[in-house]
Amino acid sequence: MPTVRAEQLQTIGYALLRKAGASIDEAATVAKGCVNANLAGHDSHGIILVPTYIERIKRNHIVPGAPFTVVKESATTTVIDGNWGFGFVVNERAMRMTIDKARTQNVAATTVFRQSHIGRVAAYPLMAAAEGMIGLATADSGRSAKAVAPFGGREARLGTNPISIAVPSDLDAPLYLDMATSAVAHGKVSLAASRGQQIPPGWVIDKDGRQTTDPAALLKNGGALLPLGATEGYKGSGLAAIVEILCGLLTGLGFGVEPTGRHNDGCFLAVFKVEAFRPLAEFKKEVADFARYLKATPPAVGSTGVYYPGEIEHIREQERRRDGIEIEDATWNKLRALADGYGIAAELGIG
Repeated sequence: MPTVRAEQLQTIGYALLRKAGASIDEAATVAKGCVNANLAGHDSHGIILVPTYIERIKRNHIVPGAPFTVVKESATTTVIDGNWGFGFVVNERAMRMTIDKARTQNVAATTVFRQSHIGRVAAYPLMAAAEGMIGLATADSGRSAKAVAPFGGREARLGTNPISIAVPSDLDAPLYLDMATSAVAHGKVSLAASRGQQIPPGWVIDKDGRQTTDPAALLKNGGALLPLGATEGYKGSGLAAIVEILCGLLTGLGFGVEPTGRHNDGCFLAVFKVEAFRPLAEFKKEVADFARYLKATPPAVGSTGVYYPGEIEHIREQERRRDGIEIEDATWNKLRALADGYGIAAELGIG
């Protein structure tokens, strides 16, 4: 596997997306979002997705330059139609609007529909945390193909339906939650397949409802991801159902699957201004004190200690900025084939 500097990887993603028809701003936003996911260690949402996005552009499932339409709004709420634009671009703009409303109104919420994949969900709450606010984002895939079996079932009827919440603090690294409501993100199974690896038990069931370590059971043979929680999977299944309601029903996307196969991320965003509740400086200090209190917990046998939410990602980012990012051969070969096809492989140094 080649090891690539983050800056080069972002240049490659940007150049390929531009050749596929993305605007300067769109290509820059998507490439940066993908590489930021790689830096955080979430390779399933990183540069591996650029070939998929380019294929969706070719099929008109992503529309470069799509208009951004505010369908309905009030002082504290917004409903946005992304018109099949890049989810990274649409959702970033939607979160910025939500932050601006919370700045004057203390709380704000937004729904977004008809946009493509939004990438790593944490990117959007982190925007609010950087502004001294608490940010929340949830997402589902509308009526596009599902991947997760409800607890007790063997057929996929839910999305991976992630939830992310970010909180401002005085810590060196941001404190945030970023989790799928499935046992694992779908992209991690795809990543394992691209690396020729088996997956751990408890991630996937085959079409007959039996647990398997073969990623092909999910990707090719009609299997499903399990909900978060293993034997207590009803908890993940319940969370996924609530996310589906917020992001599928509240947005008007609906539930179930329609045959078009067009990926359609529905999102619910919310922002809370900390200063509406208590002084921001006091809150940020106490959040940091709380995180350090957790970290001071004596480690369990075999453990390296306690990390607060978001700390591992911060450590990985520092390491990967210093050492580079390993890219599996299957993904690198796809990127190189696209660059060859566009005649820019030598220019990008991946010929």
